Order: sequence, then C-alpha cells, then structure tokens
Amino acid sequence: MKAYETSYIRNIALLGHGSTGKTTLAEAMLYAAGMTSRLGKVESGSTVSDFDPEEIKRKISIRTSLVPILWKDYKLNLLDTPGYFDFVGGVKEAVSVADGALIVIKASAGVEVGTEKAWEIATEADIPKMLFITEMDAPNVNIEAILTTCKEKFGTSIAPVQVPWYEKGQFVGYVHVLKMLGRRFDGQKVVTCPIPEHLEEAIKPIRTMILEAVAETDEVLMEKYFAEEEITTEEIMTAYKKGVMNKEIVPVLCGSAVNATGISVLMDTMVSLFPAPNEAKPSIGIHQKTEEVKEIACSNDEKKSIFIFKTIVDPFIGKLSLFKVKTGTIKTDDALVNVRAGEVERFSHLYVLSGKEQKEVDVLYPGDIGAVAKLKTPKTGDTMADKDFAYQYEPMVFPKGLVKKAIFPTGKGDEEKMSSSLMKLMAEDYTLSVENDKETHETILCGIGEQQLDVVVSMLKNKFKVDVYLAQPTTPYRETIKGKANVRGKHKKQSGGHGQYGDVVMAFEPSGDLEMPYVFEEKIFGGTVPKQYFPAVEKGLEECTLKGVLAGYPVVGVKAVLLDGSYHPVDSSEMAFKMATTLAFKEGVGKASPTLLEPIAHVEIKVPDEYTGDIMGDMKKRRGHMIGMDQRDSKQVIIAEVPLAELYTYATDVRSMTQGRGEVDYYFERYEEAPVDIQQKVIAARA
Repeated sequence: MKAYETSYIRNIALLGHGSTGKTTLAEAMLYAAGMTSRLGKVESGSTVSDFDPEEIKRKISIRTSLVPILWKDYKLNLLDTPGYFDFVGGVKEAVSVADGALIVIKASAGVEVGTEKAWEIATEADIPKMLFITEMDAPNVNIEAILTTCKEKFGTSIAPVQVPWYEKGQFVGYVHVLKMLGRRFDGQKVVTCPIPEHLEEAIKPIRTMILEAVAETDEVLMEKYFAEEEITTEEIMTAYKKGVMNKEIVPVLCGSAVNATGISVLMDTMVSLFPAPNEAKPSIGIHQKTEEVKEIACSNDEKKSIFIFKTIVDPFIGKLSLFKVKTGTIKTDDALVNVRAGEVERFSHLYVLSGKEQKEVDVLYPGDIGAVAKLKTPKTGDTMADKDFAYQYEPMVFPKGLVKKAIFPTGKGDEEKMSSSLMKLMAEDYTLSVENDKETHETILCGIGEQQLDVVVSMLKNKFKVDVYLAQPTTPYRETIKGKANVRGKHKKQSGGHGQYGDVVMAFEPSGDLEMPYVFEEKIFGGTVPKQYFPAVEKGLEECTLKGVLAGYPVVGVKAVLLDGSYHPVDSSEMAFKMATTLAFKEGVGKASPTLLEPIAHVEIKVPDEYTGDIMGDMKKRRGHMIGMDQRDSKQVIIAEVPLAELYTYATDVRSMTQGRGEVDYYFERYEEAPVDIQQKVIAARA
C-alpha cells in the first residue's frame, strides 16, 4: 500500500446504534472503491472488519477495527466501532484518533439510543460530525420524521444535503440541495439530471434549513439571508465546509449500504467536508517534567511522535500496537522512546491494517494510522517519540466497569493460566479489570455489561484454551455484637508430664468503631493473670475476629476487656491462654447479641426525567434508601444508598430500564445491620 501525505488522509470513526449497518457500510465503501470484488455480509461472517471468531459467531462488532479505503486520490481510514454499549471501550479508542465522526442511522429504525450515545461521544471528543441514513430502500421510510427527531435531539446544526427521490416505491436517486441538482442512480454510478417537479415542494424547507445553517457561520451571509439576496452555490459550499469544520453544521446524507447506492457520493462528501489531520484540532500534550499543557498540531514541523490508541494481543502473533502518527514521518527501523516508561523501542516493521490483514509499509506520514508488532513496553494510551520530545499526549478516559462476577477456572491448577490470559484481554480492553479479593480469595471480573463478560468467557475458552465459569461474588459481610456479656474461658488439659492451663474472665461489648475489628483492654488486679500472658490473650482475640460465630465472616466493632483469671506456675503457657481466650470469645460473642452487618454503597444514577419513577420503584425492591435528587446536564441524578449485594449487575439493569440511557456509579460507603430475613438467608447459605 502506498504512503499518503497528510492532506490526502481522512480519519473517520463509524459510530451508531448496534445493528444499524456500520460494518455493512464499510463493506459498501470497499466495494465502491474497487478494493473488493463482492459485498461481504455480516450474516455470513465474510466482512473485512468483523473478523474475530466471536464477532462472526455473534454477528456483531466487538472491537474497533481499521479499514482503509483508497478513494480517488485519498485514503479514508475508517474506524468501524461496536454499537453495543458493553463494548464502548472500542468507541473511545476510535474517537481518540478520528478527525471526524460518521454516525449511521437505519432508516427503518430512526434515531435510537445508540445514535444519541454516538452523538454525545463525538461531541465530547470535539470532532466534526456527519449523519448517514442507510437502508433508504426499505419500505415506508419517513425521512422527514427522522430529520425532525434529529433536530429535536441534536439542535439546529442538522443540515441535510439531499432529498431522497422515489419512483414506484423504489429509491432511485436524490436532489443535491446544496448545488440544487438532480442525481439519479445508474447501477453504482450517479448521473446528474433535472430536479423532478414532484420534489420541488419537499426541497424548499430543506433548502431553507441549509441557508439558515450557512448564514449562521458568516456575518456577510447572514445579512444577505435576511435581506433575501441570493447566496451563490460557491458561497454556500465554502460556508458549509467552514460550518462543518467548526462543528456548527452537521450534514445529513442518505443511501443504502446493502445495495451500495449513494456510497460514492458519501465518500466524496467526507473527503470534501471532513478535515485532513493537519486541518483538525491540535492534540493536547502534557510536559513530562513541568506538566505544561501545549497544543501540538499534526505536522512534519515537530520531532517524531505517535499515540498508541489500541492494543491487540494474539496468542500466536503476539502484541500489535495500533497508533496514529501525530508529528513527523515514521519510517521502518526508527527508534522511539516510550515517554511513560523511558524505554527505547525499534520499529523493525511497520504495518497498515485492513481488518485482520497486515500490509507492510516503509513510511507513514503525519496523521496516518499504522501498527507495529512485538514492542515490549507500550500500552494503550502511551506516547512514543524522539528522545527530545518531552510531551505525552492526553490519555483516553475509559468508563469504569461496574458489572462484577467472580471468575473460576474449571480445571484444577488453571488459575495461573486464567490469570495470564485475563491480563492479555485487559491489555486489549481497558474497560475490563480484575480485582483479587483477599478476604474471599475470589478473582472478581469487572466490566461494562454481562454480554461483555460472556464474550470474555468465550474468548478464554476458544482463544486461550482456558475453561472458566462465572458466579455471583461473595458479598463481604461483617459480624458484630449489640449487647454485653461477661464470660469465663478455661483451657485445662492434662496428658502426662506438663499439662496446659489457661483461665480468663472477659467482658465483651460494642466498641462503637466498625472500622476496627476489636479494641483490647486489661483490668487485672492482683496478678491473677501475669502480664507476660496479655499478648497471648490479644493474639487469641485477633485470630478469633477473623471468623465470627454466626456465619464465619470477619468480626468488627468488639471491645474485649480482660477482667480476671488464674494461672498455673507449671502448666500455664502462651498457647494455653490463647486457647482460653478463644473459648471466651466464642461464648461471649454468642451471648452478646451477635448480628450481621452488610456493606452499603453510595449510588448515583443519571437518567432522563421520564425514567426517574421506574428507577425509584426498582430502588425499593433493592432495599435502597433515597438521599436526594440533583439536576445535571438536562438529566436527573438519583442519589441513594443501596446494599452492595444488590448491585453486582445493577449497571446492566439500569440500561435495560432506561433503554440504554441511564448511567450508574457507586462506591462502598459503610456497614450497617442487615435485616433479619437477610441475615437468616446468609447464615443458612454459609452453614
């Protein structure tokens, strides 16, 4: 593949709701550009970008894949992203290096939740947007309704470029409203023709919409518009591109990816309206020593630097680091420093990826996207650069995985293999994480959703040959006491020679501090228990608090006072007093109204107003306690306290209740006494 200079490159993220046809659109572009001889299909697993066995099996995109389209004199680096929110990490990776976002809408479905999410992510990334309405050849398409919804959801920046043209229910062409020309499909070609009379009324509001959007980008044009003077096609085109680049105008195009109609026009429009990397907003660099923030434009004027936005780990070919060239020209055998790790790495081979295919190249110009294999230190988000380049590019921020499952290997002795395989999957997907619970000795797998965790299980089996299963994590309950008890613990054993003798009288009561397992005091008078045995008594107490008397959970909030006892000059020992303390603890805590404490989490749920009732109703079922509500970014934030045991899959449940529009965050707050029925269930389960 030949090297393309910066001004001939367009980096475009394909975004949208799941199953809207993003991958099919990428296939249609490859086909229209003459890069494939047939249209690959998601259903048959023959597409370029969905090449992972899991994607082929599930018929959805799971990871972002790179598909370069060579169109006329340009290279369009398409980043085909997953539409399902469980795999949002891939979307974050794509927009971190994209200079424009093409949001795909399925005509038969209209604006969906994933469309709104895609818009939010592209807006947050501060990149120009374009909408493409696909499947225009589906029956009963109402494009006016779709455009109205877009305006309502996304504001006045929506500016359609085309009015679709139907004959006998067939999508046969469109009117280019910017240039006021008719365009008719002739196979894969588009032929210019007069505007059909029956579309003239439909064109008027669209033309007005465009003129309004264009006028807002330029004061001179604004004056012309209000004075009802004619704005020339050239003025419209210039202002339109300026508006797109400044994120003030969002073009809307239409076509059919399945039949590859309108695709060449779409690619032409992306080339003409989306910025080249050197026209896009500069990257943010942070100085390693001074933390000075600097805007760094994509150019050849600076020293060489790249940003690693994605990592692929394959059991056979090893690690592949995908990067965007930020500054300078990268060549084979270049040696760059990992700014974070300080290690020098040599690029012995450079690749351009097209799906799973790796094509070796000798050079990559600023703004292009490439890959390098088998580097040791780089991770996703790292900056690599010439030795004197002291800046690190702003890292990506990934959402936190709040759906949690305990993961266990099926085979004995597979723990290490499972652990190393999970590390490789986490290197690929930064929304995945693992927590090792020292208390329960469980490995907790955390992700965005249950579908994502299901994919992890499948990948571990098929890719890394490790069989695992998921289970509900063990909730870290605690035990404490509510009452007081005075007891005697006596350990006496005679077995020939020296015996064992330890005798303690102890008082147990709540300490009032649930952060500490126990507080130990001694109030011995007259040396009934010699001082040398006090540490043994405390050691026995410390060991006993590791497992309570109700269900074997750690004990907190207990005050133990050594009041009295007795000893034997020959048979007493530290071990004997430790055993006596154990006997006293079990009896004393058992008599001091022991109870079970459950962990309580502080939860914040951000949802549109219309879902607050459903969330609050569900909160009651989870034994949640409402604290308050707060208005943020046109959404309601419901603040509550909920038992942790009710939250392991709550993020998925909230998305189900809100059609994907709700977001959750929670963290551990404190322990409090569990209801009696919950205590009974937990104790029975641990019996």
